[in-house]
Amino acid sequence: MKKIRLFTAILTAKLTIKILRILKRGGTTLPGKIAMKLCPDILNKIAGSFKVIMVTGTNGKTTTTRIIAQMLKQSGTEFITNKSGANLVSGIITTFIENVSLTGHSKYSTALLEIDEAAFRKVSLSIEPDILVVTNFFRDQLDRYGELYTTLKGVKSGISNFKNTKLVLNADDSLCASLAHDVDKETVYYGISSEAYNAPDEIYNSDAVFCIHCKTKYEYSSRVYGHLGWFSCPNCGYRRPATQITCTSIEELSDSYSILTLDISGKAYKAKVNLPGLYNIYNSLAAAACGYLLNLSNEVIIDAIGSFECGFGRMESIDAGNKAIKLILVKNPTGFDQVISYLKTIKKPSVFAFIINDKLADGTDISWLWDVEFEKLSKMDNILYFFTSGIRAEDMAVRLKYASVDTELIVIEKDYDKLIERALEKTPEGSSLYILPTYTAMLEIRKTLSNRFALKEFWK
Repeated sequence: MKKIRLFTAILTAKLTIKILRILKRGGTTLPGKIAMKLCPDILNKIAGSFKVIMVTGTNGKTTTTRIIAQMLKQSGTEFITNKSGANLVSGIITTFIENVSLTGHSKYSTALLEIDEAAFRKVSLSIEPDILVVTNFFRDQLDRYGELYTTLKGVKSGISNFKNTKLVLNADDSLCASLAHDVDKETVYYGISSEAYNAPDEIYNSDAVFCIHCKTKYEYSSRVYGHLGWFSCPNCGYRRPATQITCTSIEELSDSYSILTLDISGKAYKAKVNLPGLYNIYNSLAAAACGYLLNLSNEVIIDAIGSFECGFGRMESIDAGNKAIKLILVKNPTGFDQVISYLKTIKKPSVFAFIINDKLADGTDISWLWDVEFEKLSKMDNILYFFTSGIRAEDMAVRLKYASVDTELIVIEKDYDKLIERALEKTPEGSSLYILPTYTAMLEIRKTLSNRFALKEFWK
């Protein structure tokens, strides 16, 4: 009876995937939901034979997963992965179903999975990973995730279900590093050295001000951004742990890549990260630490960091003839601030478009926009126009106005086809249109861009 139920669930889900793909609907979550209804313990049954690598955290999951995927490819490892970014339980089930037979068997032995931090605890009841990579913890969608420490507690609870999992943790994040506290697990830490980078400006930190163990205010010998840096508690002694994977110097932070020196367990390598921004340096370090635990060669690790394919909507570049469109997902204050820091490196005249939705997957409360430092944009004289779109286009326009952006430069356009047409018209030849959408807005605008520029479907 159990085998029949499993067979029926897999068959029905596979047929659903096929139909949805024909209709160009993606088919990344609904098939998993159907399979769960037909066979509630399906994830336990089809995931048990895989060696599993999981990536979770607030920011950087998709990019980190993409870099690890490149490492696995270059090392000759065949694997499955939720490339579409469908990282809830239903999306994970769909990923496995796509890659198993009707009896639940697969020709693949490795699964690389991006896991939503809020879904992590539930997934941990069915799958124990060989390696768990945690990127960071930041305040994000309070209406969905709850208070930041609730998310942290959920991940820690999930880890407690594991027996033999190896951990990869961000040493510069006091919240992330705390996951190894009182846990007997092999742990590899990654981070940026104090000599490599120390933020020149005063950094606003509202996410992790006080020691997670004794509630004393942290002291910092150097800061990177947000609450990331060389933290220490003057009371109980909790401090940034030593790292095995370290960025020891940053030679260049350009608008398209970074050049750095990467120390892998005592050996130094010059590396190019083929995406810009400090946050992508962290993503590369997280992936490198995973590669280190997988016993991949350092040469494979370095090459993958410089050659991986970015995920859809994550610094995705689209050729628009003699112009370019850059699609950059934004979803919380810290991540948005880092994108703005990246935008400040742009020298050419450019056009920006902010697409803000307030659907469940975006966070229904958009008050977080007032925590983003849009004031920095008002000081950039190379921005020709600011377009706003999406369900909350007017709110975004008001936020820009209060950030002292010239209202003559703010244009509200809710029709996506017209938005692309008008914004590209205002973009000079040789320059770029930067589109910054929230999650559901990204899926919507990318569909419009895909129809116009014949892009790969997001699940590919």
